[in-house]
Amino acid sequence: MDRNAYENPLSLRYASREMNAVWSPDRKFSTWRRLWLALAQAEKELGLPITQGQLDEMARHLDDINYEFAEAKEKELRHDVMSHIAAFGELCPAARPIIHLGATSCEITDNTELIQTRDALRLVRTKLVGVMGALRQFAFTHRSLPTLGFTHFQPAQLTTVGKRACLWLYDLLLDLQEVERLLAELPFRGVKGTTGTQASFMELFEDNGASVEALDRRVTELMGFERAVPVSGQTYSRKWDYRTLTVLAGIAQSAAKMATDVRLLAHLKEIEEPFGDKQVGSSAMAYKRNPMRSERVCSLARYVISLTDNAAQTHASQWFERTLDDSANRRLSLPESFLAVDIILSTLTNVASGLQVWPNVIARHVREELPFMATEAIIMACVKAGGDRQDIHEAIRQHSMTAGRRVKQDGAPNNLLELIRDDPRFTAIHGQLDDLLDPARFIGRAPRQVEQFLATHVDPALQRLGAKQTGATEAVTV
Repeated sequence: MDRNAYENPLSLRYASREMNAVWSPDRKFSTWRRLWLALAQAEKELGLPITQGQLDEMARHLDDINYEFAEAKEKELRHDVMSHIAAFGELCPAARPIIHLGATSCEITDNTELIQTRDALRLVRTKLVGVMGALRQFAFTHRSLPTLGFTHFQPAQLTTVGKRACLWLYDLLLDLQEVERLLAELPFRGVKGTTGTQASFMELFEDNGASVEALDRRVTELMGFERAVPVSGQTYSRKWDYRTLTVLAGIAQSAAKMATDVRLLAHLKEIEEPFGDKQVGSSAMAYKRNPMRSERVCSLARYVISLTDNAAQTHASQWFERTLDDSANRRLSLPESFLAVDIILSTLTNVASGLQVWPNVIARHVREELPFMATEAIIMACVKAGGDRQDIHEAIRQHSMTAGRRVKQDGAPNNLLELIRDDPRFTAIHGQLDDLLDPARFIGRAPRQVEQFLATHVDPALQRLGAKQTGATEAVTV
């Protein structure tokens, strides 16, 4: 490793070996060779004078890339595809005359990038399922634990820890649906020729359009795709890149939303991400437990989201049948989007699997705010006991203002409950106050909502995709 050269942290520091492999030189150039073999095989099947010996020779050298030869050739030719045609031909002298027969460079590069995109999306799908499986267990475990809800980051009606996790989980479920839709629709470019007219293949097959159409279908089939784009210029429409990066940006949005919530909860000391026994939070402040995993998710998510605009600009700037100003750009934006999302999902799985909940802190925060939230229930109980609604409302308003000033001006605990206990106007319901202030009265259907959401929406998706669910025996029946 050259320590005096820039290293991409996405590939060297963070991303998984599997995602790195998808975008590696080995995967790229071996796929080029597989495409050349598929093209030659299909041409042979349709009657061109290509021998089985030539195909066998090509098949023997799909993965032993002679990089030094190719790199030397590229310095001479200034063309990456032609240099690798020469390198493949060096290893396959018998097949050399028919390698790349009738094809243009984008037959090789574009189709390879679509294959890499498909394989990378499958990895993303697997990792999404991993995050969702961890969150599913967390949501189910904490489905009935009351916690303060927040609107505008101000205390609001109670929810539960599990119900809040379902909000994160639902976003990821929507993302999973988008990944699956894109995988189902993603096409192969196929073999369309230099400007998409298939003119070179019409020459090879002596103007037999049926054979040319069959060639396109057969190569598509051999490379594992169900469909090819119906029309193309020299390249497939770069809108497919935009659609891909949009799906990845959607995942980044969901991840950043969850990670931001975890960061805010860490500030409140209610829920924290995993923290290693020897982990250092700060070089100066030794006591700190910074939510660095969640911060990393937010940081990378911002980068992924920004690349969506890049893909839109790339498509918008294409001229006629193609222009090369997309090439260098896409060498960065496509793999880096996937590498970053791979890191985001791995990190999010780690966070979701090890979230530490502090119930006593959560309960204290609930107790501090619950007297205010319970005022409507107190008013109703007083009216049922024979009180005047308007008088009780005014008394509650006065006590609430007094308690609020005490909390804000003096930094003292909320004493609204004590004020109510000492007020003879509330004597009739003094014995009910503890029951009226039970947090479980204020979480509505949250526990049942969690159970129904998991059973109806999450579990079927995880089971369909073969997820190994922790605690699957606890799945509920609706």
